Parts: sequence; C-alpha cells; structure tokens
Amino acid sequence: MSENVLKVENVTMQFGGVVAVDNLNLEVNRGEIVALIGPNGAGKTTAFNVITGVYQPTNGAVWFQGEKIVENHPQGKMKQQYKGGHAGEYAHVLAPTPDKVTRLGMARTFQNIRLWKSQTVFDNVLIAKHCRASSGVFAAAFRLNRKEEAQQRENVLELLETVGLAEVKDEPAASLPYGKQRRLEIARALAAEPKLLLLDEPAAGMNPQETEELTAFIGEIRDRFGLTVFLIEHHMNLVMNISERIYVLDFGELIAQGTPAEIQNNKRVIDAYLGVSGDA
Repeated sequence: MSENVLKVENVTMQFGGVVAVDNLNLEVNRGEIVALIGPNGAGKTTAFNVITGVYQPTNGAVWFQGEKIVENHPQGKMKQQYKGGHAGEYAHVLAPTPDKVTRLGMARTFQNIRLWKSQTVFDNVLIAKHCRASSGVFAAAFRLNRKEEAQQRENVLELLETVGLAEVKDEPAASLPYGKQRRLEIARALAAEPKLLLLDEPAAGMNPQETEELTAFIGEIRDRFGLTVFLIEHHMNLVMNISERIYVLDFGELIAQGTPAEIQNNKRVIDAYLGVSGDA
C-alpha cells in the first residue's frame, strides 16, 4: 500500500457567507505527482493556503507524513481548548504557522512570483536555506556559525548547478527571463529541503517552449530529490503529461478524481472545466 505524504480530511474554508472549499478530501502518496485543477475561483489556492498554514480551516484536518498538523472542529467536544458559550462546546484547534510547516518538510511556490528581485539569484536561494540552519541568532550575530554558513553556501552552489542556474548566480533575480524566474522560485523552495513540494500554477505566463522545459524539470527534480509533488495548474498539456492522478474542484467542491485518462473522459469535468461536452 502506498504511504500517504499528505491527507486532507473533510476540510471546509469559509469566508463569511462564502464557502471557498467545501468538505474537501484528498490524498497524495509518496513519490507521486498529483494535480489539483478547476476553473478560476474554484478554491484551489485556498486549499493550498489551508495545507500550508496560511489559513486556519473552518472545519477539518490536514495530515502530513502521518502526523496531524492542521485541525479545526469548532463544534466538537474535545477539551483541548475551551470556547465558552454553551456547556460542552469546545474547539479543537491545531494551526501551525507557515514557517513551522516549512520546517516540517513542506515547501511551496505561488501564483505570482515572489522573489527578492533586487537580490542575486544566489542570495535568493541562500536566504531560503537559512530555515534549515541549526545556529541561532546569537551565533549568527557574533559569527560563530562560520562553518555552517560555509556549508550552506556550498549547498546553494550545488543546487543552482542542479537546476541550471549556476551561470546566472550573481545576476539580480529581476534580470532573469520569466521562465528562469519561475525556475529560481522552485530552486528557492528546494533549498528548504522539502519532502512535499507544492507548486501553485508554475507554468503561468510561460510560452510553449518554457512550459515544455518546465514539465521535464518537474519530473527531473521529483526523481533527483526524492520529492512528492502536488501542483495547481491550468495548462492541461502539462497536467496530463506529468500527473499520476488528478483532483478537480468546482465552486469549492471536489467533483472528480482519477488518472489523466479518466479525467479527460469525465463528463462532469468536461462540462465544468475542460469544455462543453458533445452531448450538450
């Protein structure tokens, strides 16, 4: 049986009267590349934000490598945290911050590239590498961490070589072509040494050649770094070519899941997202 790296269990995310994610259940197994697709506004990025600790869900739980890392059952009767109000009404809340989620072994990219654009390619990745530093602020302030810092800088150079950015390591991030900026953002996520890599629309804004290169790149880093990859993407060629399994959201609701072939032939998915079916 495949081992779950990520399990989303009955997750609902509500903003006022708007339900962005409605009772979502999904699993991502070790070593898989799994896609989450759906129309704009379907709740895909909201789901990512719950998984990575940006949002605390209205209800439900998230498991990572067999450990429950996010949970909110506001009407439950578990006595971890008293809510007050009616007798017997308790909230069970487990809500780690995004930095803690990163240290657990989960890293992500964003729809809009979020690089430190005035910093060099090298420094962008080095800054991300610091989340794995064992030395504290005191050691860094008094330069007591020289050995660890030197090792980190060596590791960053090796990573940039691996992802094909070594030749531009001293260039400002803003000077890179769009496709390489996307690659740099992924390299920065890899610097955190994740077990699970979440990619939020990595092909957004790319031309066909850049998208083809990205498709190959995702497969290469999955194999080289022993990653599990969970991605949101609108580019269907990329999704169908690289994913082992696909989940489909529509208005926050999971409407289908399966292999690329099963999703391509699912009438509900065709009607909601891929295009109106021939019968219609």
